[in-house]
Parts: sequence; C-alpha cells; structure tokens
Amino acid sequence: MTERLHKLLAQAGLGSRREVERWIAQGWITVNGKVAKVGDQAGPDDEIAIQGRPVTVESPDLRVLAYHKPEGEVSTRSDPEGRVTVFDHLPRLRKGRWISVGRLDINTSGLLLFTTDGELANRMMHPSRQMEREYAVRVLGEVDPAVIQRLQEGVTLDDGEARFDEIREAGGTGANHWYHVVLREGRNREVRRLWESQGVTVSRLIRVRYGPVELDQGLRSGRWRELAPDEMKRLYSELDLKWKRPRKPARIARPPGTRRLPRQ
Repeated sequence: MTERLHKLLAQAGLGSRREVERWIAQGWITVNGKVAKVGDQAGPDDEIAIQGRPVTVESPDLRVLAYHKPEGEVSTRSDPEGRVTVFDHLPRLRKGRWISVGRLDINTSGLLLFTTDGELANRMMHPSRQMEREYAVRVLGEVDPAVIQRLQEGVTLDDGEARFDEIREAGGTGANHWYHVVLREGRNREVRRLWESQGVTVSRLIRVRYGPVELDQGLRSGRWRELAPDEMKRLYSELDLKWKRPRKPARIARPPGTRRLPRQ
C-alpha cells in the first residue's frame, strides 16, 4: 500500500509534513533512485533516501516530550554560531527523530513540545486547528485599560492584524507587572510585537501552555519529561488522531528539587 511521500515520511518521524514537502521541492529526496516530486507516492518496499542517505519508513513509537526551554537556547537542530540548541538535551532515539512543535525565540523560555509523530506535529501547528498558546508576560510599568482593550480587539502589525484572545492580570511588584495572554497563532515574535505596538516593554516571556499541555511547575529549566498515557490520549483525541498505548511506561526526566516559575 502506498501513500503520499510527505505523509509517509512524516508518519515515520523523519520530519513534519511541511518539512518533508520542502525537502521534496528542493530535490533532496529520491525514491528508487529517482528524484521525487511533490505529490509522489511511496510505500514500505520502496528505496527512499534523503540527501543520499537511505531511510526506513517503519513508524517509531509515538512519543511526546514537554521541554522547559531556558533563555539563550536556539530552536534549531544545529546552529552555525555554535550556540546551544533545544535539541542538545533531548534523549536519543533508535528510530525516527525528534520533531519540534513550533519554536520559541532565543530570549523566550518555557514550554516547547517535541514528538516522534510528524502527523501530530503537523496538526498541532496547522493554522486550521487554532491551538491555544498561553504565555506569562512581564512588562515594565502600568498598562492602561485602553491598551488591553486594543490588544484584544486587534492591532495591525507589519504582517497583518493580530490580537490576544485573552489577557489576565497576574500580579507583580514595583515597576514589574505580570499578565497571562492567550493566542491561537505562532507568528514570529507575535506576543512581543503585540505589546511593543502599544509602546509596552516586555522584560520576560514564558510559554506556560500549548493546547492541553501545561508547563509543570516542578520541571526545571533545561529538563524534559515524557507525556503520560492519559495526557497522550487527551492530546491525540483533541486532534482527531488515533493513539496506541506504548508497551513501556512513559519516563520523566525530573531531577531532585524543584524550580518554580517566577512569582506573578
């Protein structure tokens, strides 16, 4: 049985559908020695290679990691400047590879999800799903209620109109004030640009939730944990995907001691 090549490779955990489509368009993938084209189909018996390296299309175990990204790490698989990347601390896989669900810029910390399931990554990031992203934002100075209203009604950025679906005050002391904001897009630096459009300076930004997955209070910066079966079941169900319980229990990389999020 054959399937669209980009779907087949995504299911094998080799990349998201969007990534694989880009590789095909760039001529990086061959099927049975011929350069593949967008829309081609392939199956388990075909010889598939990416940049000359043979790959297997056997599906890996379905896994999702919640990673607490520190500030200073870049959301790329490798960095020409030699900086630490978000992939450097992840567990090694015998089959497939880790696919990042979205990105966080170098100055943003918090929840970043990784999965071996390219179809899951594609659905979570696809604009049609409109999955909520929630951030804790520390800003400098008082924020006028009129600003909050404009940010929820919508403002024009250089790449179109944007807005927060929800803004909640979360306390603060002195010149610092915390807010929790929710939006359903993943545009580049969108949270910071929304606040900056109103002349408000963001001094700290932490992603605390992506869809139904929350950042654990006890998960230290730079550490990861594997989603438990009940979390996986809920996530797959929300995305209308089938999930099969793994044979081995999920692992949690949680060192002794805790490091709580900043007071808000």
